[in-house]
Amino acid sequence: MNEEDDGPEDAETSLPRRQLGRLLREARTAAGLSLEVAARTLGWGNATISRLENGRNKKVRATDLDALGALYGVDEEDLVEWKELAGQAPVRSWLRTYSDVLEPKFNTYVVLESAASELAIFQPLIIPGLLQTRAYAEAMNRARQPRVSEADLERLAAVRARRQHLLTRPRNPCRLTAVIHENALRTVVGNRQVMADQCRHAADMSTLDNIEVRILRQEVGLPTGRLVTPFIVMTFPKDSQGKPVEPSVIYAESYTGDAYLEKREDVQRCRHTFLTLAEATMDARSSRTLLREIARSYDSER
Repeated sequence: MNEEDDGPEDAETSLPRRQLGRLLREARTAAGLSLEVAARTLGWGNATISRLENGRNKKVRATDLDALGALYGVDEEDLVEWKELAGQAPVRSWLRTYSDVLEPKFNTYVVLESAASELAIFQPLIIPGLLQTRAYAEAMNRARQPRVSEADLERLAAVRARRQHLLTRPRNPCRLTAVIHENALRTVVGNRQVMADQCRHAADMSTLDNIEVRILRQEVGLPTGRLVTPFIVMTFPKDSQGKPVEPSVIYAESYTGDAYLEKREDVQRCRHTFLTLAEATMDARSSRTLLREIARSYDSER
């Protein structure tokens, strides 16, 4: 995981504003326009577009988005998405289809996840979502919502499949480093067959060049000297000048509510914690071997 500068400390940008800025930048680039040409065509200053693309505006006017949409030739669906983000509703177009089965804060997470170039996940309790099998995920969903319908399970599976594609897409797959506590492997979700298949799947995924799975054994204790709850460090691609297009973000999960941390000191603290945990794990090869051993043990116990 990169120990890089995460941008200026005074980065006063909201997550929806940053997502909007990224989409505006992508649309301008797709239209083949430089920032200077776009600004000159609209009769704006360069700083106006720069601030929009960097998520620095506290308020974004719909008329400005209309002007940019017309210049870049975007369709109506994209323009609606821009305006939703400008109105603090961070829901990408494909996610709108599933908004009734996803919690609003998780919508935000999926948007960020889809834009990340690198994810560093610490999960002490369950298998991370990007590595879950369908059966494992369905067992989790049924436990959380006993009356969930088959139709909604199918829709949740569709969301998960789209999320997981970022690890296997042919071009620029996301880099994933997952530190998983052994407890997550020993906790039966669904049944033993589900767990056997899940452990084998995680082992198989870890053979991909962009995926590293490392297991934190139970006997290691508390490497940081304290209890650490699940968190994810999201790192984003760099621009042509070698600077991240967005500052890194921490997604911290908890039973009482999830949180997004953007301040430099929070990001650096979580990076340091992740490295401390990773240093206490088994190496990638040994972790893969353990996953397969645990899968066999579940098979033998059925």
